[in-house]
Amino acid sequence: MFRLWDPRVLTSRLVVRYLTVGFLAVFAVANYVLWHDTESWDTASLHNTMAFGHKHPIKKLMVEAKAHHDHLLDRRSHDVEAAAARYRARRGRHPPPGFDRWFKAALDADAIVVEEYFDRIYKDLTPFWALDPNIVKRRANAWHWVVKVRNGTAFGVGDVEGRVPWLQLWTALVKEFAEHLPDVDMPINMMDEPRMLVPYDDIAKLVELENKERKLAKVNEVTAEFKGLEHVDQDKPDPYDPEWFGPSSQYWDLAVKTCGPGTPAYGVEQLKDFSAPAEFPRNWRPSYALKGFVQNWTAAMDPCLQPHLRQLHGSFIEPVSLSSTHELIPLFGGSKLPMNNDILIPGAMYLTPDEFYSGGENHGPAWRHKKNGLIWRGVGSGGRPKEDTWHHFQRHRLVDMLNGTTVSRAEADGTRAPTFELPSSDMYANKHQRRGELGAWIKKFADTAFVELLPDDDCDFFAPYFKISEPIPMNRQYAYKYLPDADGNSFSARFRGFLRSTSLPLKATVYAEWHDDRLTPWVHFVPLDNTFQDLYGAIEFFADSDGPGDAAARFIAEMGREWAETVLRREDMRLYVWRLLLEWTRVCDENRHTLGFVGDLKS
Repeated sequence: MFRLWDPRVLTSRLVVRYLTVGFLAVFAVANYVLWHDTESWDTASLHNTMAFGHKHPIKKLMVEAKAHHDHLLDRRSHDVEAAAARYRARRGRHPPPGFDRWFKAALDADAIVVEEYFDRIYKDLTPFWALDPNIVKRRANAWHWVVKVRNGTAFGVGDVEGRVPWLQLWTALVKEFAEHLPDVDMPINMMDEPRMLVPYDDIAKLVELENKERKLAKVNEVTAEFKGLEHVDQDKPDPYDPEWFGPSSQYWDLAVKTCGPGTPAYGVEQLKDFSAPAEFPRNWRPSYALKGFVQNWTAAMDPCLQPHLRQLHGSFIEPVSLSSTHELIPLFGGSKLPMNNDILIPGAMYLTPDEFYSGGENHGPAWRHKKNGLIWRGVGSGGRPKEDTWHHFQRHRLVDMLNGTTVSRAEADGTRAPTFELPSSDMYANKHQRRGELGAWIKKFADTAFVELLPDDDCDFFAPYFKISEPIPMNRQYAYKYLPDADGNSFSARFRGFLRSTSLPLKATVYAEWHDDRLTPWVHFVPLDNTFQDLYGAIEFFADSDGPGDAAARFIAEMGREWAETVLRREDMRLYVWRLLLEWTRVCDENRHTLGFVGDLKS
């Protein structure tokens, strides 16, 4: 039997916390049932040996994911010497000045430091290394909303009257470690949607230039002294606004310019007419999936690899607000599409004490006491739906697919729902679908509804499809075993709450977040394709009380909860932004190529 992780790499506090008798018992049962007791599944799969053979693909995906997760944990750093060495090996530079203080804070917070968990910082900052640091720092300094640090004190600058409290929330986070930072400016995106869509050729040139200039400076040439921002403050530069594309522009046609030659979406234009039902790929066999279930999560999120998403996600049809540019400017925000060039920080909603997104500290009952069912409540967001477009939106598709009446009608007379097609029986061996009982099962298993429809609840075109339900607080939703999660106007801010709950999150998204590199699909949550073609297959596997699925679901739910409490704490968000701002300050400094930490090499 494999272990969750090697206890030698944990502090004594974590050993006590995680390797409890109860958790070992859950792990042992899940491990045995999932990997050894295949008799019940084998019997069911005899009806479709072409699709699954004698083993369900989710079992294989879980084994591979667990091995990947363990491999990364084996690379954990326990002292600054190891951390700095791994940094240099992966980044090709010395760590930034202040790295030693940052690492000590990580140790004091019992944080797990794996260099790969910070890859997102370097993906985001790479093209900025190729820009003139004086221009970058001036534009950051003069933006409309900025978290500023001066002389070890953080404060927010910008008019926040009538706006979301994001500037205040991010400023409060930076205040917790500002005394350890050099002077720095963090310009903030105050919109739901990300802003920058730099064309592929432009980004490729910047990345190539950064790669050419990157070097590991000689130890005797390295300095820890930043130039500072006093001269920029004295100059008081005017805010810089590039050319913005507004609501009259079509978002997909802007976004697809970021896709490189050779990607399936390259040069693909948006549909001119959305009145027809949502169209799914023919003979769907995605390269990023194993027998229909997501295997490569990064690829599954990438619209450049899936041009069909242009008419299956509201962000690409008509965002609620659109103000994007093809120019690279410094801007920090909580989420972005894989093709955006914004710099990621933890979403502000993860920092608020408001229980709306988290459910508070009540994470739900033990697995055995939960209702064996699925629940979803939410707003019909995800874009600006209209009569001829709403059926192409992701949340509307999710709720419709989990409407037993709609599914039963499709089964009975072949009536195609405007939002989805029933998945191929050649791909998924769904026993309920095979028996023509999928709709009846969904009606008993799933409880999904909108609590509000946009632009308003009185839109006549929604009446035949959706009824408004009363909201159900998050902590009451945790009484169910299964919690699907889909994008809203940008990322879904309830994901961290779902991970911290005792329930199993099922996640579909096209939005990247700060934490992606430290979460492992099939170990901490169940990844879903954005078409939701795998939705029925996934929930049927996990909800099958006669097979290994329930033990597998409990295993992932427990792993996800424990891991979220280990690497998605406020302390971890603080450490991520702290390290990001050390790197950002260096990018904005004229001496950036010789700035670094080399204390470990001098001893």
